[in-house]
Amino acid sequence: MQNVQEYIIKNKQRFLDELIQLLRIPSVSADSAFSQDVFDTSEAVKTALENAGCDIVEICETEGYPIVYGEKIIDPSLPTVLVYGHYDVQPPDPIDLWNSPPFEPVIKETEIHPEGAIFARGACDDKGQMYMHVKALEFMVKTEQLPCNVKFMIEGEEEVGSNNLAVFVANNREKLSNDIILISDTGMIANDVPSITTGLRGLSYVEVEVTGPNRDLHSGLYGGAVANPINALTKMIASLHDKNNHITIPGFYDKVENLSLEERAEMAKAPFSLEAYQKALNISSVDGENGYSTNERNSIRPTLDVNGIWGGYIGEGAKTVIASKAYAKISMRLVPNQDWQDITQLFKTHFESIAPKGITVKVKPHHGGQGYVTPIDTIGYQAASKAYETTFGKKPIPQRSGGSIPIVALFEKELNSKTILMGFGLDSDAIHSPNEHFGVWNYFKGIETIPYFYHHFTEMNK
Repeated sequence: MQNVQEYIIKNKQRFLDELIQLLRIPSVSADSAFSQDVFDTSEAVKTALENAGCDIVEICETEGYPIVYGEKIIDPSLPTVLVYGHYDVQPPDPIDLWNSPPFEPVIKETEIHPEGAIFARGACDDKGQMYMHVKALEFMVKTEQLPCNVKFMIEGEEEVGSNNLAVFVANNREKLSNDIILISDTGMIANDVPSITTGLRGLSYVEVEVTGPNRDLHSGLYGGAVANPINALTKMIASLHDKNNHITIPGFYDKVENLSLEERAEMAKAPFSLEAYQKALNISSVDGENGYSTNERNSIRPTLDVNGIWGGYIGEGAKTVIASKAYAKISMRLVPNQDWQDITQLFKTHFESIAPKGITVKVKPHHGGQGYVTPIDTIGYQAASKAYETTFGKKPIPQRSGGSIPIVALFEKELNSKTILMGFGLDSDAIHSPNEHFGVWNYFKGIETIPYFYHHFTEMNK
């Protein structure tokens, strides 16, 4: 791609400054206290798309936060790429574990990112990776090298389940019509080992409420005589896995896709150091379902994890109380063929059935989505592979991810389009965690690589 590296070098500081300004806005979709900030971020994305060269940019209202739509149509007879991303971010909690304020971006060197990384909530997930596409478009438009049509759909509710996106997509099939969907909300194996995500796990996210007595009780007067909701909840949660870390919900594995030994052998060729993995997490040992490797456990096998648990007194000092209620948030990552709504119902039925006497249970589903697998024999995948090979000097490795992007399956159903997942983040970038960051090198490498995808995809479609 002519002059792409020169263009990046010339505009490097501006590209960084623009992203940092976007990261300063606390667009936390899960917390209504940040509602105005989320709306402000949609306006900032609209302005960025206009400045990059889109001819039409719209703020599309939904029942929740808006979707920013933009397009640059140069010739209707040419292929059209639809770029999806999101501008909302996860809550920054726990704040005290951040080494710098989550919405005051700083660039610091790290062992993995010696050239520096941008530390801020949303740096990698997904503002930084979404913004790579905006700057890639700017390069192609300003240098008159855009080879095909491009559309953008950037939403503000991905971190809370994309509840309104399905309605928007169903109502705007013609507006969103495309030949391929491009998303950068995943990662790669390492900076010197490029990879393309070819599989995503599905998701079922629920909240449980366990109730015992009708009020908090004195633990001396009532302890041992009535069921303690916190005790009951912890026992119920513990029973969801057996000694082999197998999930005990009846029917949970009925539709699980079991990969062949040959497929598992291919997966095992990806470079992986268990020692480095443990060191990076400061753990002495890994854990998971018996009979599977670490990379298999976090990609091709379903899981169940407690994401939060609370109840009773947690303030300073002591308060001898038996809480009336206890709560937990639980997520289940699912593999292809597991329907998230079926799994949610299986969980609800089972969890209610194991409640001890004197305890009542409520299961509240939050959100979910289906798993997805991208074929590697498509033009879209081959174009992405060529793009990585051009800028990295080696072919990328196809890799299944443990993460979930529920709307990918929705896109295929509603728009009849395949999705290519060109992620440039790393597992060590701490997305959803304190001290989230995104390598400066990775940010610019994405801007450099993405235009080649457009070029190869257009050429291969001729």
